[in-house]
Amino acid sequence: MSVEDVLGVISDFVWGPPFLILLVGTGIFLTIRLTFLQFSILPYALKLVFSKRDQSSEGDITHFQSLMTALAATVGTGNIAGVATAVVVGGPGAVLWMWISALFGMATKYAEAILAVKYRIKDERGEMAGGPMYYIEKGLGWKWLAVLFAIFAAVASFGIGNTVQSNSVADVLQSNWGVPNAATGLILMILAGIVIIGGIKTIGRVVSFIVPIMAVLYVIGGIALIIFNFDLVPAAVGLIFTDAFTGQAVAGGAIGAVIQMGVARGVFSNEAGLGSAPIAAASAKTDYPGRQALVSMTQVFIDTIIICSITGIALVMGGMYRGESSDVDGAALTSATFEMFLGPAGAFIVSIGLIFFCYSTMLGWSYYGERCIYYLTKRPSSIFIYRVVFVLAIFFGAILKLDTVWAIADIMNGMMAAPNLIGLLGLSGIVVAETTHFLKIKREEEQNQL
Repeated sequence: MSVEDVLGVISDFVWGPPFLILLVGTGIFLTIRLTFLQFSILPYALKLVFSKRDQSSEGDITHFQSLMTALAATVGTGNIAGVATAVVVGGPGAVLWMWISALFGMATKYAEAILAVKYRIKDERGEMAGGPMYYIEKGLGWKWLAVLFAIFAAVASFGIGNTVQSNSVADVLQSNWGVPNAATGLILMILAGIVIIGGIKTIGRVVSFIVPIMAVLYVIGGIALIIFNFDLVPAAVGLIFTDAFTGQAVAGGAIGAVIQMGVARGVFSNEAGLGSAPIAAASAKTDYPGRQALVSMTQVFIDTIIICSITGIALVMGGMYRGESSDVDGAALTSATFEMFLGPAGAFIVSIGLIFFCYSTMLGWSYYGERCIYYLTKRPSSIFIYRVVFVLAIFFGAILKLDTVWAIADIMNGMMAAPNLIGLLGLSGIVVAETTHFLKIKREEEQNQL
């Protein structure tokens, strides 16, 4: 058995049914404890994204920049390639399970962020540091578990947050425009390095400019595709719902495969429960943990309910996931589907979207990794060393074959989620108490405005 085979077996075990049940189960548990907060207060949360009320509060970046940093790390290959893989392997019904996991994942993301802000600290440079490693250690008192999370997340940052992203960009540029992989790697390394070396404030400014543009471009293209071919939408949506409970599109009608692929790819895209995004939330300027938590919650809504839905519905409308075209997978399938409906412009939208998605993912994950390295070493100098190594890895990611790296990153993503989920369940009482306190403040603010 090869190394790749061994890693594949480990990855299948880590992302198997027990883990996915724990992941979604945590979201359901938190949803019930928070009395379905993600549904009742979503409009207010979306309004907070653009609020400037907390500019003078303690923190490094604004609500909007914090959300864009988190979106930068999550809106990436998962929205284009991940959804395609889910539909090919799990069938159209996987899209519905992606939606369901995201709706409960919003509660998980909310809980992560509220704990991240509550237990954050200020480091020697005066910057905020927070995330699962801090609320696990300070809240639960289990430093060993916090250390494990930080190690897994730091390793994962070089995989899914770095090398596999630069490799994806290199493949797109080489196949579409003949750009040598080495040239792509060098350019990406320089462009990312300029931003990463500047730290979270520079990253926040850059992604708050890039992420809205790239997301809007892709969303407009996807909505145009759907509107121009609206006659295909009812059948596509109907198939998504019926296949979700029958698994007819999967070999052998395996309903378990539909659910597993939908949940796994949904979580892989929005990262609810993995513990990565709260690291960015901890750096936000906010007066109450609950306010930033609501902003962070909208990340799942934007990432999965909006962007992944567009990809999923378009793929089911196109039908290229089955029959003779079923050997086309990942970003190539999404690109081919958009091109079928929109011509060359469709392929251009997917290609350019993927490039910007991957670039911004590297920026967001570089911050996650450096915060974990700082937690482990407590040395500010280690952050600079990490940034240099991270930037150099971008070049090698573009020129190497990364099956092994991708498998390791998959495993690390799953393993970093386990300590985080334990922390969320153990500290759910704190989440509820902080939420109750914030909602009381919110009601008083609204009464004063009358």
